[in-house]
Amino acid sequence: MELRREFVLAASAPNANVKQLCRDFGISRNNGYKWLRRFKAHGEMGLEDQSRRPQNTKGIDGETVLRLLELRHRYPNWGAKKMQALLIASGYKGRPPSTKTIARIFDRAGEPRVRKPRRRLRLVVREHQDLEVHGPNDVWTVDFKGWWRTRNGKRFEPLTVRDAFSRYVLCLRMLSSMAAKAAKPAFERLFEANGLPKVIRVDNGAPFACTSAPAGLSRLSAWWTSLGIRVSFSRPAHPQDNGSHERMHADMANEIESDPAGTPRAQQRIADLWRQQFNTVRPHEAIGMKTPADLYRSSSLRYRGVRLPSYPPNQAVRRVSRLGCVRYAGRTVFVSESVGGFEVGVRKNRQGRLAVQFYGVDLGTFDLEASPLHRRPRFISPHLIPKIKRALA
Repeated sequence: MELRREFVLAASAPNANVKQLCRDFGISRNNGYKWLRRFKAHGEMGLEDQSRRPQNTKGIDGETVLRLLELRHRYPNWGAKKMQALLIASGYKGRPPSTKTIARIFDRAGEPRVRKPRRRLRLVVREHQDLEVHGPNDVWTVDFKGWWRTRNGKRFEPLTVRDAFSRYVLCLRMLSSMAAKAAKPAFERLFEANGLPKVIRVDNGAPFACTSAPAGLSRLSAWWTSLGIRVSFSRPAHPQDNGSHERMHADMANEIESDPAGTPRAQQRIADLWRQQFNTVRPHEAIGMKTPADLYRSSSLRYRGVRLPSYPPNQAVRRVSRLGCVRYAGRTVFVSESVGGFEVGVRKNRQGRLAVQFYGVDLGTFDLEASPLHRRPRFISPHLIPKIKRALA
């Protein structure tokens, strides 16, 4: 301001050389004459910085503005690009207003702008788990949103399942816990309704993974494997490996979690409405401003329960006990409780260790010699059982 004031005072003097003064002050002649005009018209107040925002919006009729404001009130968390796509989809005739013009209309109407993320998160995969997404049901991404409470204090765990190709939210279910026994029925209903994906991408947390188990399989992911689904784990402490799914969680936090319902049942109804809106109404930039429902189709791989495993002829088939053990060569070898109840393929390798395969997943090798000898249970005559019970009582 001091430099501008000195310049205009010097330039206002009689016989002043404005061109030379501009060179002396290190400014362009356009700026020099602009400050001089503002000073003559408004005094020192004219030297203040002024807004560069256009003062009018040309070519936008009142009906279009009303339609945009109506859409904004219906979807308050959507930005200008989505509003432009909705305006075109509603049958708007003529050239639609630009996204900058739509944002300017919202600003003047007192509607706050929707903040977009600073950078776009991308799906990152590990080298040995490359994911190819060419169509619906190639990859499903699965995660728990993170618990919150309803207004009556009830806590729940939102399970989210999404198709990576179409961005279609297949499941948004408010579960009582993150345990596998709570999540499995939700997946059974989902598989019966939509079929099976080729790959499921999950993080390394429960109930999807068990870091202490061979191949990281938990009871839930082992069940997925038995259905013919390949399980892909993201890298530990790398949420960007499932970035687009986490972006959806951010939308949920802003649009649902920020205003919780009174009860879990009411929260589920709100979640179902949000999922329907997300899939069928909301345009997505990543898929050319189409809706997920425009691209998603049910899978041709139907759900028929656990598949019968097929192992090579050089492997013996053993059923894993509920405690996670298999019997081989007179030994009881502990493998993993995650695959308890399933059949595995086993063989003794050249190093004398027991190699175990679970469907197409290599569970590794186990020390056969260090495993305890298998002891057959002694036969007890049925007529002795009452006497044993009385003695123990």
